[in-house]
Amino acid sequence: MLENREGQRVPEVTFPTRVNNEWVNVTTEELFAGKTVILFALPGAYTPTCSSTHLPRYNELAPVFKREGVDSIICLSVNDPFVMAAWAGDQSAANIDMLPDGNGEFSEGMGMLVEKRDLGFGKRSWRYSMLVKDGVIEKMFIEPDVPGDPFEVSDADTMLDYINPKAELPNRVSMITKPGCPHCMRAKKLLKEKGMAYEEIELGQHGITYSTLTAISGRGTVPQIFIDGEHVGGADELEHWMAR
Repeated sequence: MLENREGQRVPEVTFPTRVNNEWVNVTTEELFAGKTVILFALPGAYTPTCSSTHLPRYNELAPVFKREGVDSIICLSVNDPFVMAAWAGDQSAANIDMLPDGNGEFSEGMGMLVEKRDLGFGKRSWRYSMLVKDGVIEKMFIEPDVPGDPFEVSDADTMLDYINPKAELPNRVSMITKPGCPHCMRAKKLLKEKGMAYEEIELGQHGITYSTLTAISGRGTVPQIFIDGEHVGGADELEHWMAR
């Protein structure tokens, strides 16, 4: 049975981490004392749900959480510091503090260390999230104790809805570009001036071709910009969209 530990203090653990290619010990006191912290834990770096949804959405909503008084967002996994650092780089997760619980001590202290032997993982953390204020757990969202890897309640949107259900969400912007495109540069400049983060999908990368561009947008020119699922168009259309 996975225990909800709301009202309790986080376990006292020292984490061996890597900073500037050197070993640095970080304690829970340093991470949580006098701060408002979101910690979300997951089974492993590079795993599908963790990479496609769990980590990216917390990274995306980090500025919103900051406006709501959250000092830091921590992603914890029972992985070593090298794996966590490499994963953070692959995910461009600059807004997230990656915390390697390599020995599983924190996860065990939370009662969240579970067997994943059937997957060849050994012991890993169960998926959960929590809001911690000055080292005391205010709220926990623990995934249901069912087989597999459920992902229903520990997501960033559920946490934000708990903190402030009326918080204003950022626009979700995706832009298809190509290297050396001046109109793409203009669109990026417009978005940056408005403080709008965007996902860039570059032609020629990861199998993205002009056929893909045409199939998605109905056009053969770049950039092609999508905001909250709506196809806006190129740089000129983006300028008009921002002026409305």
